[in-house]
Amino acid sequence: MSLDIQQRDREGITILDLNGRLTVGPEASTFRERLQKLIDSRRTNIILNLKDVDYIDSTGLGALVMSYTSLQRAGGKIKLLNLSRRGIELLVMTKLTTIFEVFDDEQNAINSFFPDRELKRFDILSFVQQQKEE
Repeated sequence: MSLDIQQRDREGITILDLNGRLTVGPEASTFRERLQKLIDSRRTNIILNLKDVDYIDSTGLGALVMSYTSLQRAGGKIKLLNLSRRGIELLVMTKLTTIFEVFDDEQNAINSFFPDRELKRFDILSFVQQQKEE
């Protein structure tokens, strides 16, 4: 299954709606190329809406980490939105929750780029505890 990427902007923040799989092959390449184009055009505050991403493999995870690093070097930030349960588990297992900010609400993800705004972060610890109970 290919990866479809739709781009939209809200309040000066670029939101990429991903649909499909973020895996080895053309999907990860497409993702990296899109991110590089955004960096080249100075669009460096990005939210990745992963609501319709049903699978991320190690190459896809690597592409996310590379995008984080590239955007950070360019003076920008990347936030993750609407991760699946498996996606959250993957971030927890790989300890990438320490670098990625994760949100389950788009407005909170947008607000996180503005230090004067109130926001509610996704509570990963509560998520992990809830998973243990189930």
